[in-house]
Amino acid sequence: MSTIFVFGATSAIAMAIQRQLVDPDAHFYLVARDKDRLQSVADDLVVRGASACFTYSLDITATEKYESLLADVLIKLGAIDIAILAHGTLTDQQRAQQDMPYLLQEMQINSIGTITLAGMLANILEKQHLGTLCVISSVAGDRGRKSNYVYGSAKASVSVFLQGLRNRLFPHVNVLTVKPGFVITPMTSTMKKGLLWVQPEIVAKDVCRAIHKKKDVLYTPWFWQWIMLIIKLIPERIFKRMSL
Repeated sequence: MSTIFVFGATSAIAMAIQRQLVDPDAHFYLVARDKDRLQSVADDLVVRGASACFTYSLDITATEKYESLLADVLIKLGAIDIAILAHGTLTDQQRAQQDMPYLLQEMQINSIGTITLAGMLANILEKQHLGTLCVISSVAGDRGRKSNYVYGSAKASVSVFLQGLRNRLFPHVNVLTVKPGFVITPMTSTMKKGLLWVQPEIVAKDVCRAIHKKKDVLYTPWFWQWIMLIIKLIPERIFKRMSL
């Protein structure tokens, strides 16, 4: 039996990953904010062949409920083989520059909530002496850009936190940081698409391979590793003059 916990289970990337992980031995525990949509996703996984699929409706900002959530996860699943954190919002940079409550809300969703839950899951996996913690971060966290530095800084904090967890939990628990580039999802529906954009299914395949291979960091698609390497190597005195 394989047990899979997913927070943000109704996101496009999470749904694609879940479908990749379905098999007759798979027991899922799915968490998302929208109860009806969450149940629809769970029903779909059962139809596709999952052995069991439990659900729990929760907003990422409700950190006070994490403890009871994870207690229920362990009751239902017994243990966690794979924990996936795939929630998030795409921050409106212009609004965040003027609306401080909105900025704090975005940091809570994209950084603090993720870090808190990842830390609690890490303690569970550490006690188990096995398992994989897979967290969706972003290439946006690799360098601060004027067009999305609020979102990018939230993702950067997540990525650095995961680096620490990876070192702490090695060798028994694997911590995978996933850094997608441009993905065609409802969250990015208003953005202009180009050659670098991919469907969630491409990301999902890469993620599942990375989990199997126990990779540390995954840039997906693969070419984003080299794009971001170039961007990170640009000197600050030049970078601040660029329209990025």
